[in-house]
Amino acid sequence: MTRILILANIIVFILFFYFIFFPEDTTARQSKSLYDSLCMVPADILQAKNLHTLFTSMFLHSDIFHIAFNMLFLYIFGDNVEDAFGHFRYLLFYLICGLAADFVHILSLTTPTELIRPTLGASGAISGVMGAYIVLYSRARIRTLVIAYLITVVSVPALFFLGFWFLLQLLSTWLDIGGNVAYWAHIGGFVAGMVLALIVRRRKRKQLKPVIPYYVETQF
Repeated sequence: MTRILILANIIVFILFFYFIFFPEDTTARQSKSLYDSLCMVPADILQAKNLHTLFTSMFLHSDIFHIAFNMLFLYIFGDNVEDAFGHFRYLLFYLICGLAADFVHILSLTTPTELIRPTLGASGAISGVMGAYIVLYSRARIRTLVIAYLITVVSVPALFFLGFWFLLQLLSTWLDIGGNVAYWAHIGGFVAGMVLALIVRRRKRKQLKPVIPYYVETQF
């Protein structure tokens, strides 16, 4: 399912490739109209309009770097989380995290201008995958490229790697760093992923709990 999600995102990106890279071309106008209709506009959601965009916006990306980083993180963390949830439940989990990210983002908006600004990207749902990973595989080690005095690859515990990433999202909201990035969506998706993963982990522990034999003593 992780590979299917990655493929779906890439296909959608390719379909809108011409408009994304040549937005001023007259032949891209029809593509732009469809693209805009699939983005999530917070003001519309608050008025219960275009609710389908809560889902369609998860498969849209603004440029090659946007989709490249999103798909890289989904590829790294998605398979293991999918193994824990199962294929169909993982898909539901992914979509629920994306919805949670959208709603947290909407709740974070404070001005009319922000409410009419379109939102797109799979970052919220993928943040949920990362949140689940830190719960289910906190002891796993992630090979990370570090650029300091030398360029090297080191293995970093998932707890530190993802925890640091989450703190960066919080810091960005506190410092009010915009940059057209929905940091609250990342936070909302991450927390939703953690909560759902805790539920799954608890159920699995119950299933694996050893059964104590019940003996009946008989006397003759």
